[in-house]
Amino acid sequence: MYKYHCLNPISQIGLEKFTESYQMTENMQESDAILVRSAAMHEMEFGSGLKAIARAGAGVNNIPLEKCAENGVVVFNTPGANANGVKELVIAGMLLAARDIIGGINWVQEYEEDGDIAKMTEKKKKAFAGTELEGKKLGVIGLGAIGVLVANAATHLGMEVYGYDPYVSVDAAWKLSRNIHHAKTVDELYKECDYITIHVPALDDTKGMINKDAIGLMKKGVVILNFARDILVNQEDIVDALVSEKVHRYVTDFPTKEIVGVKGTIVIPHLGASTEESEDNCAKMAVAEVMDYLENGNITHSVNYPDCNMGIKGEGDRITILHKNIPNMLGQFTGLLASENMNISLMANKSKKEYAYTMIDVERAVPAEVEKHLESVEGVLKVRVIR
Repeated sequence: MYKYHCLNPISQIGLEKFTESYQMTENMQESDAILVRSAAMHEMEFGSGLKAIARAGAGVNNIPLEKCAENGVVVFNTPGANANGVKELVIAGMLLAARDIIGGINWVQEYEEDGDIAKMTEKKKKAFAGTELEGKKLGVIGLGAIGVLVANAATHLGMEVYGYDPYVSVDAAWKLSRNIHHAKTVDELYKECDYITIHVPALDDTKGMINKDAIGLMKKGVVILNFARDILVNQEDIVDALVSEKVHRYVTDFPTKEIVGVKGTIVIPHLGASTEESEDNCAKMAVAEVMDYLENGNITHSVNYPDCNMGIKGEGDRITILHKNIPNMLGQFTGLLASENMNISLMANKSKKEYAYTMIDVERAVPAEVEKHLESVEGVLKVRVIR
């Protein structure tokens, strides 16, 4: 029986995917897996039996990835599961920025008791008219699951779309509309576009990427949309750009004390992935990842270990080893098994920066002493035998 613990409310539709071999526990210390959304985990102490953490969402800033890797805990996320919900809100954000819909609605509410509201409307509506999206240039920074959906949707609105992503995956490239202009540099996108939307993770080289230098390259009256992470945009620089009217609108899903109330901002209370469908999809994907890892040892969508898949475990034992990515690890594993007269029927090994993962199917039961010998190899972080 596997035990799992939920640090946040997780969609019941997802949790129902767990089979009868799984049991929810209120005691995090005894859990094999943890499911989490936004709970901060950096100061938490984990139980020695913890094997996996699954984030029902894409961002993992709330999880101590290095600490987990060193303790042989695989961290999963659910890329793409909430992409459509975010895409729709980005499109809504562009529409709200293009036409002063919010200002118009607020004006009507102020005059709701005016008996002559219809006549007043015809006089005042020009103040909220705005412009159309068709024919405008949109720059999409980051062509992952969300960026691709936004870019493709914008082409159907008649926008001229520029995409920039030096690390675009083959899968994303196949999904990208042929009508997207591929910007060779992000500066090209800054200079050309009327609307700029950011869809990149928060890394050392992306934090504060929208700053005064980047804004200086943009057109006067540009609209910037940030539905990725607040720290991608330098708060002081975006406020200065709004005050000077270099930036016409800043649409963000992340309220901060610096930005709330500044003229020209449209601040949304982090609703990007908060649809019923997105939460259901994230939960279902997270549960599937956890079950496949615990039962078969397969890793899919890990953020601290390499993805590795050997399919459904057969009748024999499957040995899984989380270890440092250093030379001669495979030689030591296979040599140790050979010395115990254990035949290997299938093996896979993948690495990701300083960490690696090895899966070995053997034709007979793995004795406890063999498991201990594998654990004693220098650089091994965790050994698990799936029987």
